[in-house]
Amino acid sequence: MRILMVEDDAALARSIAALLRAGGHAVDHTASGEETLALVSGEPYALLILDVGLPDIDGFTVLERLRRRGEKVPVLMLTARDALDDRVRGLDLGADDYLRKPFEPSELEARVRALGRRRGGDPAAVVTIGALVLNRSSGQAEIAGRILDLRRREYAVLDTLATRAGQVVARELLLAEVFGYDEPVGPNAIEVNVTRLRGKLAPDGPQIRTIRGVGYLLDPE
Repeated sequence: MRILMVEDDAALARSIAALLRAGGHAVDHTASGEETLALVSGEPYALLILDVGLPDIDGFTVLERLRRRGEKVPVLMLTARDALDDRVRGLDLGADDYLRKPFEPSELEARVRALGRRRGGDPAAVVTIGALVLNRSSGQAEIAGRILDLRRREYAVLDTLATRAGQVVARELLLAEVFGYDEPVGPNAIEVNVTRLRGKLAPDGPQIRTIRGVGYLLDPE
């Protein structure tokens, strides 16, 4: 997924970003509430991880403004506050989930996965397409019992295609899901990852078809 993390603790932000990138996600980071409002309006984020305590405007205000203007991006709020009223306020303003600091990395990962599945319209942790089994909880894929050795971005491309099997996925959407805005992206980055995936899915897995001028389709047949 393409994730925007809003966190003003630089050390914590680095550790969360490293954790999420290791799980195959593209992560952008800001410490500013105002910049968050600008970024969300211009980028197709799959998830917003939003700290409550920010140096300019607080996370509650950011969330309220996002929902008021119709932004539907799922929001996971992070806070060091333990008051029930704060948790209730965040949920009432439109947060999808709430996590109190300090938290275990495994819990953050699990909540991110759950919100990602909900956004994709498929809450299942395991997606099966023919001989391909994609375990979205473990981040592992296998074909007929053979575990695929996938790089981080290969898995991200496969996950995006698999959760939309039978649908054409635009190249621009794949770029947005796989790469952060500050990551260097070569002109053939998606094509390279798709070519590698095709080799790893063969001969028993589903085919990735190129829809010329548009994008790609994972054939469920």
